[in-house]
Order: sequence, then structure tokens, then C-alpha cells
Amino acid sequence: MKELWESRKKLVESHLEKELREAAPLDKTLEEAMAYSLLAGGKRLRPILLMAAADAVGTDGTRFITTGCAIEMIHTYSLIHDDLPAMDNDDYRRGKLTNHKVYGAGMATLAGDALLTLSFEVMLRQQGVSDAVRLAVVREMSQAAGRDGMVGGQAIDLESEGQEIPLERLRQMHLGKTGALFRAAIRSGALLAGAKTEQLAALTRYAEAFGLAFQITDDILDVTGDEATIGKPIGSDERNHKSTYVTLLSLERAQRLAEETVAQGIAALQPFGDEADFLRELLRSLLGRKQ
Repeated sequence: MKELWESRKKLVESHLEKELREAAPLDKTLEEAMAYSLLAGGKRLRPILLMAAADAVGTDGTRFITTGCAIEMIHTYSLIHDDLPAMDNDDYRRGKLTNHKVYGAGMATLAGDALLTLSFEVMLRQQGVSDAVRLAVVREMSQAAGRDGMVGGQAIDLESEGQEIPLERLRQMHLGKTGALFRAAIRSGALLAGAKTEQLAALTRYAEAFGLAFQITDDILDVTGDEATIGKPIGSDERNHKSTYVTLLSLERAQRLAEETVAQGIAALQPFGDEADFLRELLRSLLGRKQ
């Protein structure tokens, strides 16, 4: 898994800059701010999941690297905005100063806006699929990024600061804020690869389990992680008085829930053979996350 992860991560890195530089910038500072965060490294998990879902359906996922780059742009935009003073007010991301610490809150906001809108232009550059499939992917991504996805989840997060919220409300928040983009990445990979109805349904169940397991382990890392390894300060949830799976359930119960969720996600892949082994290993690896 590690070798495949690294090779695909390098593929994403090489294509991201190409997609970013496709057109001459109207403003050089804006382009620098976009590149500062987009090219800052990271796991590149969402494009890797997109490609792995296509692999599971029986198609070489690297054919869809263009759409993978687009989803990484959406993810990066969300990180820039999450870190802003009006949101989580974080100083570091991926081991570097956050975008607004370097370029100011105004330019950082614009850099995030520009990455989000550029992502849809990039999606429409995807070759080797029909217009109908491109449009289906755009619909998946726009729903995941917007009111009923990341933005909606972030709104719940803002409104919930300083108070304890019910577990179901926490789940709704993270289905939007974190899970929606994972779901879109996996479903988009399946759609691009021509998945059958039952394959898409199975991968959707897997995606929902992946998103939940990722968020639970993220909450655990905020308590148990190492700041140098994670690349951002730990304990930010506690400082911002946020409800998490750890604060609502306890560390031990959160760990058990993560294990149960991983098992559910593995079970969802039962219709697939060896071609889905990478997805299985990715999900299992969340239980041992260090970053």
C-alpha cells in the first residue's frame, strides 16, 4: 500500500502545478497565495481515494488524475478558510504558517475562493469520459462542497462553539464538513470508471464509513497526537470549546467506535475482489493514524 500511495501522491503533485499554471494569472500575488497552500504537500488523500475507487471498479484510476487535482483544490480551499481568524484561527498547517499569516486574511480568503472556482474548470478538462459523466461529477463535487456539504457542516461547527451538542448533531456536522468530500471523491472515481449501480452503492457505503472513521481518529489525534508529526497544533478543539467524539464519548469509546466503523466499511466492499484491496488497507490504516 505504501508504494502505491507514494507513486500516486507523486503523480498528484506533478499534475497540481500544471493545472494551476494552465492560464496566466491576472494577479501574481493571488497566484502565489494559491500555490503556497495547494503545493504545500499533505497526504493527497482525496485524489488517491478517487483513483482507488476507479481501480476497484476495474479501470486504471490514474486516467482520472485531472479530476483528482480538482478535488484537492477544493480541499485546499477549505483548509485556507478553516484556518482564518474568523474561523479556527490557526497559525500552522502542514508544518507551515497558515495562508493568512503570510498573505493576510483578505488575500487568503481570495486564494481559497479562486481555488474553489478553478476546481470546476479543471473538472471539465477531464478527458476520456462523456459529457454526461463530467456533469455528474460536477454535481457530486458541488453538492459536497456547498450548503449541504462542507459549508453546511462548517456552519454547524461555528454555531456549536462553546457548547456541548448532541452526538447526532455532531455526526451531521462531520458528514458535511469532513465526510461529504470523501464521499464525493469515491463516488466520482466510481462514476468516472463506469461503475454499475450496485458497485456505486457499495462504494458509497464504504465512503460514508471512511469519512466517519477519519473524523473520529482526527478527534483522537487532537488529544493524543504529536504536533511535529501532525504539522498543526494539537488541542485546538479543546481551546475552541468544541464538541468531539472524544469529549462526548470518552477516548476509549471513541476508539471502539472507530474500530466498529472501519469494520463496517470493510464489509461494504464485500462485492469486490482484490481490485479493492487498496481501499481496504486505506481504511484499516486510519486506526493507526499518526497524522
